[in-house]
This record gives sequence, C-alpha cells and structure tokens, in this order.
Amino acid sequence: MAGGITLDPGERAAIALAAEIRADAVLIDEAMGRKAAAAAGLTTFGILGVLLRAKQARHLLSVGPVLDDLANRAQFHLGAEVRRKVLHSAGESA
Repeated sequence: MAGGITLDPGERAAIALAAEIRADAVLIDEAMGRKAAAAAGLTTFGILGVLLRAKQARHLLSVGPVLDDLANRAQFHLGAEVRRKVLHSAGESA
C-alpha cells in the first residue's frame, strides 16, 4: 500500500474490492486500514458505528449484549471508556 502502510490480506482485499465496485463505504476497524481506505477515497465504518446505526434503525434492541458476544466469541477488545461511550450513545446505561 502507498505511504508505507502495512495491512493484512483481508484489509487489502476489502479496500481493493470496495474501490473496484465503487462502494459507498467499507467496514474496517483497524486504524491503519481506515487510513489506507481514506487514502483510496473510501468512507469507512467500524463495527461500533454499524451497531449504533442498527440500534437507531430498530434492528437491534440493545447494543450491550452484542458487545459482550463480540468480546467473548470473537475476542473483540474494547476499552471500558469506549464501551461506556458506545452504550451512552445507544441510550443504554454502562
């Protein structure tokens, strides 16, 4: 990737496909992946943003249990302060 950014194969493939099909956005959480996607002119969303949008659209009743599942099943690491902010944004108590 340009600018010395090192990405894993999945990130490279996601960014390349999104650029190829002229996607509106690409789902990517890692900071370096977001930087590379932005450099390619792509809008990025992370899983937390997707969860908040799903809650706002009433596709999810609650974000908290999904965060718990992500932590327990997928080893998705989320700091306590970020978790608190996400839950607050979702209208859920931390």
